[in-house]
Formats: sequence, structure tokens, C-alpha cells
Amino acid sequence: MKPFMILVMAVYLLACNSKNPAIKSAPDLYDYNVEERIKELGIELTIPDPPVANFVNAVKTGNLVFLSGKISQNSDKPIFTGKLGPELSVEDGYQAARLCGIGQLAALKAEIGDLNKVVRIVKVTGMVNASPDFSQHSKVINGYSDLMVEVFGDRGKHARAAVGMSSLPLNAACEVEMIVEVQD
Repeated sequence: MKPFMILVMAVYLLACNSKNPAIKSAPDLYDYNVEERIKELGIELTIPDPPVANFVNAVKTGNLVFLSGKISQNSDKPIFTGKLGPELSVEDGYQAARLCGIGQLAALKAEIGDLNKVVRIVKVTGMVNASPDFSQHSKVINGYSDLMVEVFGDRGKHARAAVGMSSLPLNAACEVEMIVEVQD
């Protein structure tokens, strides 16, 4: 056998029999089951309602999923409404942002089927319905960010913006959108 053929066969056998640490299968991304973790946190993910306007809950392109903004709502009725500052406390806003996160997890699961495929939460944009003098937007959106870390561990840590808005749809306390890297 020619040396070149031996080299080609050796490389082929090594490739077939080795595991590339950079490429892990979905079950190997975590040392726990993400969906079981969500249940342990007392969270039940429901099938997301279809959007009421001309957009979709999520768009997957390549290995990225772009999730539309979610407010803390239940059957089209916002749970936390009003402005942070005069009407709602920072703790109210934190809980509203956490509920936005639960809605996003449901939309993400509907899009990719298995949350164990999440490689990383990449980017979060949090919008807070706030009075002009309110300045604790980050503390409000921490409700969302903390949930992502509770669910995904270090893979839930993300780049983020937390900004104030003069109003949000349905007078919701906050709205959050995110970008997620997933494994095919």
C-alpha cells in the first residue's frame, strides 16, 4: 500500500473514532437536562399563542434563533401593567421580566423542539415601560437574565441592553427579545 493511502486511511480512522471536543451532541452540552431543570424551578412551559400582528415568534437562520419581543402576559392579557416608578416597583418589574423569560423559553422550545440544544443565550434586549425619572432598568431586566442563568448555567450569560421606553404594547411593564445560538 502506498504511504499516501496509509496516511489517508489513518486520518479517516482517527476522525471516525475520535470525539472533537468543540463539537458536542445536544445531550453533551449540559451535565443536566435543561427541561428537567425548568420543571425543578416550578415553571411550566405552555404552547405560545400566535402573534396578533404580522410577525412570528421566532426566526431560525443557521444556528441562530431570533425571538420576537415578549411581554409578561397570559392569554393576551398582560400580568404586569403600568410604568416602573410611579405605578410599579423594581420587584414588580423584576417579576414581569422573569415572566417574559418564561414566555421566551416556551417560544424557543416551540421553535427548536428541545431546549438541551441551546448552545448559548447570545443577546438580550430589555425594554422597560418607565417614567422619565426611573433609572433602575438593569435591575428590572435582571429578572430575565437571572432566569436564563438559572436554566442554562454559564451558557445563559449573555450580552444585554436594558433601556427605558415611554410606552409599551398593552401598557406592559416590560418587553424582552433575545438571540440564541442552538445546535442543529
